[in-house]
Amino acid sequence: MTARRLSAAALAAAAIVGAVALPASAADHARPDRTKVEISAVQYDSPGRDDRSRRSLNKEWVELINTSRRTVNLDGWTLKNEDGDTYTFDHYRLEGRATVRIHTGRGHDTDSDLYMDRHNEVWDNHSDTATLRNDHDRFIDNASWGHHRHGGHDGRHHGGGHHH
Repeated sequence: MTARRLSAAALAAAAIVGAVALPASAADHARPDRTKVEISAVQYDSPGRDDRSRRSLNKEWVELINTSRRTVNLDGWTLKNEDGDTYTFDHYRLEGRATVRIHTGRGHDTDSDLYMDRHNEVWDNHSDTATLRNDHDRFIDNASWGHHRHGGHDGRHHGGGHHH
């Protein structure tokens, strides 16, 4: 064999060994925990009469869960219905493995409950989609129920007045 062929054979063998060894070494290292926030439940039809009272409006809510171990800064994220009614998160951080409920009515924000401060219902009892987007307006998650007026949902349908 010539020196050129030996060199080419050595390089080819090294490339094959490197390609085989790479996945094994990558598997040895745990992947970083990805940030994952999703809509975990929706109470779009508050129990009892829809009389627009604070009590009735606050029984209408969307619940988010952070399934990762990392705290997620939701500042600037939005939660929107099909009619375009939008709630924008302001200086809120969702701890890892925690949930938060975003209530339609008025109240005092806490770590586990936020309030839209609205005087009317936001979520349609018959058909709507709750869409969560990040501060760069990128789609994160949605939850839909009833007959959809708009396309583009992810196909998750939740029946009844409450979904898990």
